[in-house]
Amino acid sequence: MPATIYGIKNCDTMKKARAWLDSHGVAYDFHDYKTEGIAKDKLKQWSDELGWETLLNRAGTTFRKLPDADKEGLNERKALALMLAQPSMIKRPVLDLGGKRVVGFKPEIYAKEVAPSARSRKA
Repeated sequence: MPATIYGIKNCDTMKKARAWLDSHGVAYDFHDYKTEGIAKDKLKQWSDELGWETLLNRAGTTFRKLPDADKEGLNERKALALMLAQPSMIKRPVLDLGGKRVVGFKPEIYAKEVAPSARSRKA
């Protein structure tokens, strides 16, 4: 089963992550939040596993443009509602490797976390 990378097509970090996967022969499916959204159950599962603080992209323009009232008193319920309403507030990428998820992109983390079995083998 290929990995799935979740994000937004035109995001620079996504482009770097996908280029890394391509150059290392990793088979993956791409899930674009802009066109496909994100299921509430999946986002909740990620939050339970990784923590909503890890998933919420506070540095992005979408979050920074929110009214102060929306940013105050953040908790899981409020953060998940914001991310569901505007998936660009989910930190990118989320790489789903089946048994684990990696949030964000750093080449050294991908090199460590993407198991060789996820990489294509030459025949």
